[in-house]
Amino acid sequence: MTALPRYVPSSTTLQGARWQRSSFSNGMNNCVEAATLDSGPLSGLCAVRDSKNIAGPALLVSPGPWESFLNSLR
Repeated sequence: MTALPRYVPSSTTLQGARWQRSSFSNGMNNCVEAATLDSGPLSGLCAVRDSKNIAGPALLVSPGPWESFLNSLR
């Protein structure tokens, strides 16, 4: 079994990802964006990227740890 990557060098390679930004963002692109990947070999993972660099890398996280992280912020 091949291990899944922990990041992709360019988030633009994640076709079909619907990026969401925090409702607390003030519109100045100083936030992170997250997307749940629904298709392809990375389906089911969460991707996180810097909203200031949308073509830059994206961190890939399993849904469980991502939910735990979000819950710790709340």
